[in-house]
Amino acid sequence: MIKHNSASAPASEIELLRRTIRNHALAARQALSEGERADLTACLACHLEGLLAQLAPGVLGFCWPYRAEPDLRDCVVRWLAGDASRVATLPVVIDKGEAMAFRQWTPATPMQPDRHGIPHPVDGPFIVPEVVLVPLNAFDRCGYRLGYGGGYFDRTLARLRPLAVGVGFEVGRVDSVLPQPHDIPMDWVVTEGGAARAAAS
Repeated sequence: MIKHNSASAPASEIELLRRTIRNHALAARQALSEGERADLTACLACHLEGLLAQLAPGVLGFCWPYRAEPDLRDCVVRWLAGDASRVATLPVVIDKGEAMAFRQWTPATPMQPDRHGIPHPVDGPFIVPEVVLVPLNAFDRCGYRLGYGGGYFDRTLARLRPLAVGVGFEVGRVDSVLPQPHDIPMDWVVTEGGAARAAAS
């Protein structure tokens, strides 16, 4: 676990500290080999499938893997296969500074890359997921996370109010991400080490 002591840090240094934490977590994750990530993702998926069975959503939001994040596509396909009424969705960036929306996804859904090169469904109505799997770069036991700094998920969670399940690898766990007033904590955190309700939920 990465530890950061910010108790005496002035406000002017908080953003720099958060950027350092984010960059360290990203570097640690991207340093994992493809085989290591596959093994960790398989363990994570086992814990996630158990949690999804417990939460029993009808509509699930997840994210296309980006920058060596856990690839949850196979897990989502298995979840879909368990009940024909289930719906999986992917986020769509509407505009910079706005909350994201979600469209239905299946393995046959036509996709196109967004401005960051991340594939998303090209058309279809927007759907509000009941549970959203939120990628974690750095995260802490209270469920606070650091994404990529754009604030998309904080705005999206604030608007849609789904149950938020953070998913990431243990290499990103830290003492604290130094959460700010706009940060929204996860309800659950799932890693290769297990699934746990966040302390702040």
